[in-house]
Amino acid sequence: MLANYSFKKRKVNKLAQLILGALLTLPLIACQTTDNSTANTTNTVDSSSLTIANIYQEKQFKSERIGQIRWLADGSAYLAIEQAANDEEKNLGNEIVSYDPTTLAREVLVSAKQLTPQGFEQALVIDNYHYSDDKTKLLIYTNSKKVWRSNSRGDYWLYNVKTKTLTKLGDSTESSQLMFAKFSPDATQVAYVYNNNIYLQNLKTLHITQLTNSAGNGIINGLFDWVYEEEFLIRDGFRWSPDGKKIAYWQLDTSGSKDFIMINNTDSLYPTLTKFPYPKVGEENALANIGIVDVNSQKTVWTKLPNNSRNMYIPRMNWSGNSEEILVQHVNRKQDTNKLYLANANSGKVSLLMTEQEENFLDFFDDARWLENGNSFIWTSERSGWRHLYRISRSGKHAINLTNGDFDITEIKALDEANGWIYFIASPENVSQRYLYRSKLDGSISNQLITPEGFDGYNQYQMASNGSWAIHSHSSFSKPTSKYLVQISAENKSQHQQKHILMTNEVLNTKLATMNLAATEFFQVEAQDGIVLDGYITRPANFDPSKKYPIIFYVYGEAWGQTVQDKWRGNAFMWDQYLTEQGFIVASVDNRGTRAPKGQAWRKSIYGAVGILSSRDQSDALKAMAKRWPYIDTNHVGIWGHSGGGSMTLNMLFRYPEQYHVGISSAPVADQLLYDTIYQERYSGLLPDYAEGYKQGSPITHAKNLQGQLLLIHGTGDDNVHYQGSERLINELVKHNKQFEFMSYPNRSHSIREGKGTTLHYKTMKTQFFKDNLLTE
Repeated sequence: MLANYSFKKRKVNKLAQLILGALLTLPLIACQTTDNSTANTTNTVDSSSLTIANIYQEKQFKSERIGQIRWLADGSAYLAIEQAANDEEKNLGNEIVSYDPTTLAREVLVSAKQLTPQGFEQALVIDNYHYSDDKTKLLIYTNSKKVWRSNSRGDYWLYNVKTKTLTKLGDSTESSQLMFAKFSPDATQVAYVYNNNIYLQNLKTLHITQLTNSAGNGIINGLFDWVYEEEFLIRDGFRWSPDGKKIAYWQLDTSGSKDFIMINNTDSLYPTLTKFPYPKVGEENALANIGIVDVNSQKTVWTKLPNNSRNMYIPRMNWSGNSEEILVQHVNRKQDTNKLYLANANSGKVSLLMTEQEENFLDFFDDARWLENGNSFIWTSERSGWRHLYRISRSGKHAINLTNGDFDITEIKALDEANGWIYFIASPENVSQRYLYRSKLDGSISNQLITPEGFDGYNQYQMASNGSWAIHSHSSFSKPTSKYLVQISAENKSQHQQKHILMTNEVLNTKLATMNLAATEFFQVEAQDGIVLDGYITRPANFDPSKKYPIIFYVYGEAWGQTVQDKWRGNAFMWDQYLTEQGFIVASVDNRGTRAPKGQAWRKSIYGAVGILSSRDQSDALKAMAKRWPYIDTNHVGIWGHSGGGSMTLNMLFRYPEQYHVGISSAPVADQLLYDTIYQERYSGLLPDYAEGYKQGSPITHAKNLQGQLLLIHGTGDDNVHYQGSERLINELVKHNKQFEFMSYPNRSHSIREGKGTTLHYKTMKTQFFKDNLLTE
């Protein structure tokens, strides 16, 4: 008989809330709308003076941090990188230490001296590190350089635990040229990518063998082009077989993709160019293939995927619980069908295991997690209308829903096969929050709540791979993050035992407690067709419901983000507090299509018309809010957003100019035709079928309707959302004699944060623009 655990409602402990509020003076009403007169409680403590400078330059509200932590697989210890602890080594750099989770006993595994190569004055700066399974060797990744969004090219050093020696891998005369180095299963060899080919280095003799030699003329092996890395979230493009005899890898032929070119006008006397393949909507993609190379013969066998072409994607691939077959996910360009093939590692022949198909699009891809040495696997699917975890037989014919219910799981955290549990994050009752749950792998127990009472808000877990221990991080909208070391029992009683407090943010909490902070309320309103939209609203601490207040909306609105979350937002929270001190109300609403855990229909309703229904939802929300709260000054409405939020800001100003009067659009996609194939075609459809949707969903189409005040911001070095789009929008606004303000940041990337003083300048400019255009005398 199946024993299903019903979801336990998280009732608010009002006494505990009052005590916490008195201690921290950080009121948060995490519920649906209440009466205006009781929705905010004015604090009695005088506010400290908030400025843009002390938030972003002086960083007076910086949160505590714990360095890189990782668990040993069995949960027996966690490792951290720390400053050398004793006087003798205090100036030599970092060391790698181990902590016993039960006692917090600290042991130095590799000292700063041991991490200092001969002839170096200081220890290696550790960007990443990895122990071999037998703990006899350590890979140190250092001197890393940025490739697109991540620092994925650098130097690798081998530390031998027994001999306590350091050896640089690869060609020792070159710097920052290796990518994705990792041990073979027996730790006798390391494979890595160098100059777009895969190499193997023997760790005893240090002999280097080249495993692939096809790189060049657009061919890359073991890594990805820009669009795969950005939209499929994969960077490391090869996988060791469990027996260490073969390596499966991606090969991409990018020669069919046209280059995008960025100009750097400032760093040298003459401009320099950066070129990289970037397929825009409707253009030709890279051709992806999967090869399996034998490490002894250096011969590659290619998987024989049917109908493979530049209109197919391979977003995931992994070994299928053994060394005989790999599981390859083959996705069509429309991204509504994912065919899972088992490919023979010796012949390349494939057999269809299962097909995952949806009416509109598949908006996530994940590796299968194999159980029972490959007899079954864990699979994430929305086939029920909700995102759930399934246990699928190797034949693909039998499936068990392990997390059944009208809710979405958002993340898998650990798989404890020995005790039969899978751990995952979900929040069935409040989509702004997150909690840890688990289910039995045989389906006998589902959706057992692990996070205990008293942790309302956002809970994140860094778990040992077997689920036995975890670093538990908790925060809420107005409460900075605390971290705890918890033991997770495989038994049903006392599953979540807090053993140690690792971080409390006491200094920040004390500082916040001296301030007269504005309260935030989470609320819900209905769109014109009855769909419920979630939002939050922050009113000034000295709020007077008899007055009128200008309002500023923070918006994202695209498929890759959710703004209405009950979690600590750091400096963004403090900036909102500053804005409320100036006399603004601050709010945010998630429209349909955003990455809220509200089911398949919520997320996929925007298909073929990105920007149209979502902007209508934002407009409906403002109307409903103004009707409910008459103190909102509907003649002074501001909105701002970045990236997809920049696009939404433009759409609101252009589509609903009678409602939105001032907007700041940062790094927007002004014309959807200019964005990449994988993302835009996934949500907007293929161009021949949805050309009108592309046109009507793009802000540039409606630029002639601008009536309010617009500040447009873009970095010229944005490799993601290209500066080109803002230039095209400028031409359109000029054509219609629409006046606006514009700021370009030379050579800044999509995040607009590189360069001395950039963040302070960027935030100061945005703040002043709202003050100049929304505040009345």
